[in-house]
Amino acid sequence: MFRHVVLFTWVAGTTDEQKATVEAALKELPGAIPEIRRYEIGSDAGVNPGNHEFAVVADFDSVEDYLVYRDHPVHRAVIADAIKPILAERAAVQYAF
Repeated sequence: MFRHVVLFTWVAGTTDEQKATVEAALKELPGAIPEIRRYEIGSDAGVNPGNHEFAVVADFDSVEDYLVYRDHPVHRAVIADAIKPILAERAAVQYAF
């Protein structure tokens, strides 16, 4: 199995509507990209100061399946249209497990 983890921090002034748009768009990806085996998203619980604001955890059967997801036009559109306009900071890691 192969896991992809992404953390986002939004720019100051990002609205709840913009955050909801990101969440709704990301929730559509498992239906559009069959290579996704497990997909979890969520906003930070606000327990610790300084955390990123949003997380994506995606599991795949292989690196090749992850690459299909990474380069899929629906995924790229979500990044370009919903995420990048409000993105202040991003951190990511991929690993086999």
